[in-house]
Amino acid sequence: MNFISSAHAQAAGQAPQEAGIMQLVLMVGLFVMFYFIAIRPQRKRQKEHAELVTNLAKGDEVITTSGILGKISKLDDNYLILQVADNVELKFQKSSIHAVLPKGTLKSI
Repeated sequence: MNFISSAHAQAAGQAPQEAGIMQLVLMVGLFVMFYFIAIRPQRKRQKEHAELVTNLAKGDEVITTSGILGKISKLDDNYLILQVADNVELKFQKSSIHAVLPKGTLKSI
């Protein structure tokens, strides 16, 4: 009888250790999945946007994050002047540029 109760005690002591290891594996797995679903794509978009901003040049046709279309008439370190119509120029931060459009897009609209 003493042997049976000690066998149950040993089995009960091992289960929580295995459960702790499984929880750790699960947490690591969730972090890896979160990294590939959220963190990695966001970093890629940030890198692409930083490259886009550094490659801006005078004469580029762009669209801002607010949807304003225009042609860059002047560049600064942090700002640019965007010509949106005849005699209408607006000043924006470089980071507010969403995309560079193909040449001639503004005339076709």
